[in-house]
Amino acid sequence: MVTLRAQDLSVRLGRHAAVTSVSTMLEPGQLAGIIGPNGAGKSTLIRALLGLVRPERGVVSIDGIPIASLGRKDVARRAAYLPQGQTLHWPLLVERLVALGRMPHLGPLSRLSPQDEALVDAALARADVIHLKGRIATELSGGERARVLLARALAVGAPALIADEPLAALDPGHQIDVMDLLRAESRAGSLVVTVLHDLSMAARYCDRLLLMDSGRLVADGPPMQVLTEQNLARVYGIAVRIEADGDWPVIVPLGRV
Repeated sequence: MVTLRAQDLSVRLGRHAAVTSVSTMLEPGQLAGIIGPNGAGKSTLIRALLGLVRPERGVVSIDGIPIASLGRKDVARRAAYLPQGQTLHWPLLVERLVALGRMPHLGPLSRLSPQDEALVDAALARADVIHLKGRIATELSGGERARVLLARALAVGAPALIADEPLAALDPGHQIDVMDLLRAESRAGSLVVTVLHDLSMAARYCDRLLLMDSGRLVADGPPMQVLTEQNLARVYGIAVRIEADGDWPVIVPLGRV
């Protein structure tokens, strides 16, 4: 179980204030979605939560320990990270690429154990790409590659999973598969945090939404409380129709306001 906490977190990228005074607590058993327009600071926020960028002000802690005091392997064993838009440069077999997820658990020059190999196969199966074993990762389609990279993150076996735009490049069916998987991970007790642009998917799957705008956290709570016409007009500059579909809303953009 992992808990991530940000206290008065601010991050500056050059002269740009990317994240400003964000405080939040992200807890196990929760699927939290981070939403907001392009440039809102979503990706910078999750990178700061993982200790990948140095804050200008504030503290990030993982299980009560300041993340700045932890080594990279310590953080990686606690929280697996799936960045957006990764480019593959080396012609690795799919199973060897996914096996890189086990690196935080291995010592220098260590080889994968039978248990590691089993965890790699399990991650391939969970991401629905086990049929791609034996293929060269650089020869896959964009959607196949995205799911293989998700499998690599799952292979870490960390109690938290941070995914930045995991639905990019996926067809609608595989988008549903990935969101089902992320929700299942959270229901099994993991903390799952994901950046999303599809507001209806966010409403349907997430337990909690963090709405960002210009680096600030402007709303935080259950989807029905965050995805209001007023919030979406103010942050995205759009008029929407919100239609009820069972227990979640469907967000239909109508135009600019």
